[in-house]
Amino acid sequence: MTFYEVVRFALRGLSANKLRTALTMLGILIGVASVILLVAVGNGSAKAVSDRIEALGTNTITVMSTGRGGSSSTALTKDMADALADPVLAPDVKSVSPVVSSSATVTYEGSDHDVNSFTGTTPAWFTASNTPVGEGAAFTADDEAQARRVVVIGQTVAEELFPGVDPIDKQVTVGGALFTVIGVLEEKSSTGIQDSNDTAVAPLSAVRQVLTGYGSLNSILVEAASSDKVDAVQSEVSTILNQKLSVSDNATSTPYRIQNASQLLETQSETADTFTTLLGAVAAISLLVGGIGITNIMLVTVTERTREIGIRKALGAPRRTILTQFLIEATLLSVIGGALGVAAALIGSHFTIVGVKPVIVPSSVGLALGVSIAIGLFFGGLPASRAARLRPIDALRYE
Repeated sequence: MTFYEVVRFALRGLSANKLRTALTMLGILIGVASVILLVAVGNGSAKAVSDRIEALGTNTITVMSTGRGGSSSTALTKDMADALADPVLAPDVKSVSPVVSSSATVTYEGSDHDVNSFTGTTPAWFTASNTPVGEGAAFTADDEAQARRVVVIGQTVAEELFPGVDPIDKQVTVGGALFTVIGVLEEKSSTGIQDSNDTAVAPLSAVRQVLTGYGSLNSILVEAASSDKVDAVQSEVSTILNQKLSVSDNATSTPYRIQNASQLLETQSETADTFTTLLGAVAAISLLVGGIGITNIMLVTVTERTREIGIRKALGAPRRTILTQFLIEATLLSVIGGALGVAAALIGSHFTIVGVKPVIVPSSVGLALGVSIAIGLFFGGLPASRAARLRPIDALRYE
């Protein structure tokens, strides 16, 4: 019997009970699709977070207060930010942007919108944070010095308050004060957890005057002269802040925390890899369950076709042919189910899942499909071997 005839017999055996065959392939389909999609979700989430970190610029560091340390005052102040811009003490610093932030309700002609992040800072912040202005213009150093109430809004704010209207030069009310919209930020990608475009940026002096008061800063964004100077800038910033906050050299904790964008990106990448591996391992369990289903169905098939096996052996069919036929049947179940699972995963990747756009990795498709084929061979081996070992006389006497 040729290999073609063996495959034809295997297909005929599978088509004899279409519902049972379809349900068995469904188990493999779900397993393969789950592995590919969950790995894609993990990669998509990692990519979204990485994009946001890289958008901050890998040549920046962010200084934030921790509220700890030996100094009587642990708050970050405008004077500290000015000290970090000292060209003598910090020669590798390109710019320093003090930042205050608060949520605020922005009103325009009776329409209200709650902005998650209403930020007050200096003009250098736009370049340092890699947040360009798409329409209009950013505010200037003179606007900051004069505490002019001008604001640059994000895309979400513009869409909510000015649908179909050019927002430039329109006046909005924030905290009971009028601000003039002078620009709209370029659209940024979001992770689905927080809308990066639901923001507004205004001069630090104006925001402190209207919203936050003249207390401490939320953070200080420091831009290095180049990406290879980030570590040097971090050391220079630490030295200046230790002097300002009276932190001793042997102190076990400091009242501030420095967040290095490049280090954060590296840490995030390691975490994302672990998370993606965990998702893939969880999804692989469904593939294992599908393989057990193949074993179960093939054992039932062998039992049902015992007399057929006996007749074929009595007519001279060798053990190898019987073994090959049932192995091919099991493998076809996993191959067809796996192919349908890949198709389902590719279709599913076009949709947003839990706020994340899946990113299909070709290696995960190949791995999932390869594992499904291996599962067909492995879990189909026991039923195929059982069928091949049947003695013709026993098989013919089977009722």
